[in-house]
Amino acid sequence: MPITPNEYAVFLFLEGGHREEVRFSTIQEFQKWYSGELVPKSTSNDFMSVPIKNIQGEYMMVRPSKIAGIRVEPVFNSSMER
Repeated sequence: MPITPNEYAVFLFLEGGHREEVRFSTIQEFQKWYSGELVPKSTSNDFMSVPIKNIQGEYMMVRPSKIAGIRVEPVFNSSMER
């Protein structure tokens, strides 16, 4: 039986060496944000909002043209803590 991730950690690698992590509940949610928000504005120097759903009242703004890379990692929560 295949296991499914509980959420997805998305790492945004920014120019200058900074790395930011945001979480999405499903891969479809990430794909919708990526293709609907990020790709159309990929060359823009204007700030855009990055969804942070797990932290109430916190926002992240980023210039899309300054994102050098993205890594998407599935997160599996287990009942056993190590």
